[in-house]
Order: sequence, then structure tokens, then C-alpha cells
Amino acid sequence: MTNTLKMLGLAKCSTCQKAKAQLEDHGWTVDFRDVQQQPLSDQERRDLAGEFGEKIINRASLTWRGMSEDERTAEPTDMMGDKPSVMKRPAIIAGDLRLLGWTANVKRALDVPA
Repeated sequence: MTNTLKMLGLAKCSTCQKAKAQLEDHGWTVDFRDVQQQPLSDQERRDLAGEFGEKIINRASLTWRGMSEDERTAEPTDMMGDKPSVMKRPAIIAGDLRLLGWTANVKRALDVPA
């Protein structure tokens, strides 16, 4: 049986590339979606914001640092619609699991050695 998961991120993001490679090395089939090339729908953005709250926005990103104060006060769903690269990544959906980032805890939840 193969384990398949959905990963949302950016193709050019080194963290997403690393996560995808490590997951595939450990038996996962990764259905990757570049949110810049295939933008998320309003409902998908609402679902992510509902799942992860404010954490869905990457406040350490170059995108965030380049945003005006007005842009930073927008709702996370609107921010991700206007600037997909402000989304924290990768966002991983594996069965009932909803995971964000590529941390030791995320790796542990997916049985990938940290």
C-alpha cells in the first residue's frame, strides 16, 4: 500500500523541495501543488486559515517583509489570495493529518527521520 499526501507550497521553495524529496525517500507519494502556478480557491484558503489560524501566514518571509502595513492587516485568506508566497509552507494534508512547515514534529508525524 502506498501512502499518498497532498503538499501545498511553492516549487522554488527549498523547504518544499527538501520535504518532498525526504517524503518520497520514505515511501510517500506526494501530490504537490505550486500555489503560485495553481492558486488556491477562496474555499481552500478559508479551510487552511480555519485549520491553522494566523500560523498559515509566514511572517518571516521576504513577501511579508515587503508588504505594507495595510496589506498586513488583511485577513489571512485575502493575503494568500493576493500574495500566495506569504503562505507558510509546506502545508501537508495526509488523511486526517493537517501539518504546516517542515519541522521535527511534522517529520515525526509522517514517520520521516528528523
